[in-house]
Amino acid sequence: MHSYNFLLDLALILISTKLFGLITKKFQMPQVVGALLAGLILGPAMLKILKETDFITQVSEIGVIVLMFTAGLETDIKELKKSGKASFVIALIGVIVPLLGGFGLAAFFNNDSLSDANASIFLQNIFIGIILTATSVSISVETLKEMGKLNTRAGNAILGAAIIDDILGIVALTIVTSMADASVNIWMVLLKVVLFFVFAGGAGFVFYLIFTKWLKRYHKDMRRFVIVAFVFCLLLSYCAEVFFGVADITGAFIAGVILSNTERTKYIASRFETLSYMLLSPMFFASIGIKVVLPDMDWMIILFAVLLVIVAVLTKILGCGIGAKLCKYTNREALQIGAGMISRGEVALIVANKGAAVGLMSSVFFGPVVIMVVITTIIAPILLKIVFRPHKNDTNEVVSNELAEGYEKVITYTSTERNS
Repeated sequence: MHSYNFLLDLALILISTKLFGLITKKFQMPQVVGALLAGLILGPAMLKILKETDFITQVSEIGVIVLMFTAGLETDIKELKKSGKASFVIALIGVIVPLLGGFGLAAFFNNDSLSDANASIFLQNIFIGIILTATSVSISVETLKEMGKLNTRAGNAILGAAIIDDILGIVALTIVTSMADASVNIWMVLLKVVLFFVFAGGAGFVFYLIFTKWLKRYHKDMRRFVIVAFVFCLLLSYCAEVFFGVADITGAFIAGVILSNTERTKYIASRFETLSYMLLSPMFFASIGIKVVLPDMDWMIILFAVLLVIVAVLTKILGCGIGAKLCKYTNREALQIGAGMISRGEVALIVANKGAAVGLMSSVFFGPVVIMVVITTIIAPILLKIVFRPHKNDTNEVVSNELAEGYEKVITYTSTERNS
């Protein structure tokens, strides 16, 4: 018999994420924090009302794809190009520092009597460092969008660095996995990453030419453009993950960037905003909390968990902050970029699961990793809100910017409604 439990799950997720979102908003925190807490409280870690299902997993995957696609649509390409070199430097140092920090901490705690993994202790310790290199850009993107800071200099640097961070993370994970598993070929993985960007560039260029020509022919019923744009996003996400081993969200973001220069970008983005707000974003953020299952831990492992959280937060702020300072960003922007890269989210959980499957991580360290993921994911939006808070001397500028943004939204809304 067909089960309709997914409808109840969906109703519970939507109402709880909204309620917790409103509560966190009351405390001057981003609503993303509320959605994460809703999943955590209703999930296996606490009340056990919700559990991870195929439906929740798949809808949340579409949710993060749409989130990154709209981030790409709203990206200023000129700003992204400007921050290209800087993003690479920020990502590189933002990977090296957490890698060393995680390795050092694991080396202090990990030994043969504690570990039940197959790989050597050295590789296990390196792997803990690799988990800390991960960045869940989706959390930062949603927070920056909520605050209207996605297109700032720091916002663009966070976006660019997080995408590069994902690629560097894949490479680092592949190197260590190939040492533990002889069937993994590092050169093949690197070649696939390079080929993906060549493919995305070629396919994107062709699609952009056809799409812009098509746009000029029609000025009524523009919903067809939204559907075709979404199809392009899904196909590029699929190709990234299935054929090239690159994260699907990277494909979605590139699809958004390709379409960000068309004349109907705002119309397309506004339609996705509604879809994302109503269904997909709450499902995605709640699913991160629902994934969390905490095993039993002794005091030694709890101490490791506490130190792992501290190292995870400080190494990203320091690593990305140093990278930003080397690229001539101000102290405030360096802090904003560092805070935007703290969240490990679902990315670190995926990496940890892959490592555990090939014997790179001891089961006793899974609990601390989950705790680190939860705390960094909740703390990142809160820190972003604090570091992006306007100074007293730029209050007038903020007010005028907000008025301008509000005016632009009204104009966009009225014109799109007329055209639809």
